Amino acid sequence: MRVTVVGAGPSGLYLAILLKKADPGHEITVLERNAPDATFGWGVVFSEETLGALRDADYPSYLEITDSFARWTSIDIRYRGRVLRSSGHTFSAIRRTHLLDILQRRARSLGVSLRFGVEVSPAELSTADQVDLVVAADGANSTLRRTGSFGTSSTPQGCKYVWFGTDLVLDAFTFIFAPTDAGLFQVHAYPFDEHTSTFIVETTEATWRRAGLDQMSEEDSMAFCAELFARDLAGHRLMSNRSIWLDFPLVRNTHWHGRTEVGNVVLLGDAAHTAHFSIGSGTKLAMEDAIALANSFVRQPGDLEAALVDYELERQPVVERFQQAAGDSAAYFGRVESYLGLAPIQFAFNLLTRSGRISHANLTQRDPQLVRVLDAWFAADAAGTDRIRPGEVAAPPMFAPLRLGGLTVRNRFVRAGGDPVAAAGTGAGLVLTGFVAVSEDGRTTPSCPLLDESWAPLVERVHAAGALAGVRLGHAGRRGAVRESGVDVPLREGWPLLSASPLPYAPFCAVPAEMTEADMDRVRAEFVAAAERAAVAGFDVLELDLADGYLLASFLSPLSNRRTDVHGAERTRFPLSVVDAVRAVWPADRVLAARLTATDWAPGGLTVADGVEHARVVAAHGIDLVHVRAGHSSAASRPEYRRGYLTALSDRIRTEAGVPTLVGGYLTTPDEVNTALAAGRADLCLFDPPPTPLEASL
Repeated sequence: MRVTVVGAGPSGLYLAILLKKADPGHEITVLERNAPDATFGWGVVFSEETLGALRDADYPSYLEITDSFARWTSIDIRYRGRVLRSSGHTFSAIRRTHLLDILQRRARSLGVSLRFGVEVSPAELSTADQVDLVVAADGANSTLRRTGSFGTSSTPQGCKYVWFGTDLVLDAFTFIFAPTDAGLFQVHAYPFDEHTSTFIVETTEATWRRAGLDQMSEEDSMAFCAELFARDLAGHRLMSNRSIWLDFPLVRNTHWHGRTEVGNVVLLGDAAHTAHFSIGSGTKLAMEDAIALANSFVRQPGDLEAALVDYELERQPVVERFQQAAGDSAAYFGRVESYLGLAPIQFAFNLLTRSGRISHANLTQRDPQLVRVLDAWFAADAAGTDRIRPGEVAAPPMFAPLRLGGLTVRNRFVRAGGDPVAAAGTGAGLVLTGFVAVSEDGRTTPSCPLLDESWAPLVERVHAAGALAGVRLGHAGRRGAVRESGVDVPLREGWPLLSASPLPYAPFCAVPAEMTEADMDRVRAEFVAAAERAAVAGFDVLELDLADGYLLASFLSPLSNRRTDVHGAERTRFPLSVVDAVRAVWPADRVLAARLTATDWAPGGLTVADGVEHARVVAAHGIDLVHVRAGHSSAASRPEYRRGYLTALSDRIRTEAGVPTLVGGYLTTPDEVNTALAAGRADLCLFDPPPTPLEASL
């Protein structure tokens, strides 16, 4: 093949090396606008997994790269005057200019043509000698990408950041958190050779502006940061390399290859995708792209289109997972100031687990001593003491008790739905019923249960198994009168429905009546009567259902509340009146919870900020616990289903609204539960393990 690679960064150079190595007959030309030693940034970090891929792809360059590495195994977190060190993490880093030099020399030795200082324009490429493939390795702001329709999106992600170097040689990956009158600044720093470390300073745009950094020159900005982190720099200096404050661009492309005005073009590295720097995967992903593309040509010899499709199918899912993790990490640093109230050990664990790539069990393998301290702290905190006995080995967080309202839950995992007695037999601290309607017309299906005297023996059996018993109380609203099978399939002959506005929940569903004040009075009284029956039955926890598109939730969401009266202007008015009325009759020593929508996940619907505010308001009206839910406010909702998909929302509500939370969302292993609890993202977790082979067969 004749291949022109535009961009002599790590991905473009490495692809040229691998293609030439696979077939010396390939004619490979690399074009780069900058000089050979010009680069943005300082050091590049590699994981052990990536090093294995580099070793297998090209051993000579792997040897030279690894011979130049700075290596370390620890992460330091400088927080509230303390330094917390976590060990067992393997990091390797190299100066970026040195990495490029190694790859340039290796490419030349194989016969790759390298041309630097060349301004490449699409017009010139289209009129040049015909090549089989043009590789766009020209970065996040790729010029070549604009020659075709790749479905490109590029949006700012995370905080403002500036990338410095320093002559302070660190011995760990170091996070530094510095509160100021303007707001919080944080540092990501790591060594990459025997003389220098990378030193990235980051803060929110609001803090950046309050500090006056938007008005400062590059030199003044560096002086500001040097003074702010003078204690951490310990007399060493910061160094600039075009170190200006930037927004990180999140780049995504629907398609990674296509026919354009310059011929067949394939996207590589940052031209195809970016992942936020806070998880240190940009160069890793770019070089792994090069490996995958080169291998695709080996697997599909002589068929260019098949090779490009093969490359895209292999890499896109991998990159999407990294972008999700990187997005979670970037969002964490955008709100990290809200975690400053956490105890140091919990703050450290929250930071280490921010992207989902490290968990409680994983960290137990890497750094068992830190996890022992964490578990002991969690147990002591649950017991209401700050004393941790030397050498104490505590149970994992999911087995710590929780004091909630006037009750103590024996442990932190909850089972919901199904047979409450069987659920209590699993050892859960709290067992919740499925949806229980407050009235006949508030049922979801014909078999939806109501509260009556028959529940008392069941509650007694749950208590006998050692668990607390909770009832989920609600009114189906416009999601009522549906069949037992299927999802929101209406009955042929249902019953009249009520909602905030006369809008059907889904196509073919019945149109509900808009509630009048008389309807509201009646339904409020039905909630009160049902709550009184729940108290008589002995339930410890009453969960009011204000989520999932049911009646009370229909008032909260702008997707379902289109009223022009006071209940449209104040969407919380009627739901809060129900909360107040139930709180007045529910025993003060028992727990009143709210099942609450954190976000509608639909255009024009409730945002996470709305969800946080609603949680704050219901807590002020006497709610002891918020059960975090998302989506389902209308058929247009598009929940982002994945393992633990509600945990980040619970984190936001617990931290920002200051209310205890219960969270589910496919938490199927004890490790997932322990991670969410230990990091302070929830107080209780809905544990939903997969069925055993015997259970599945039954």
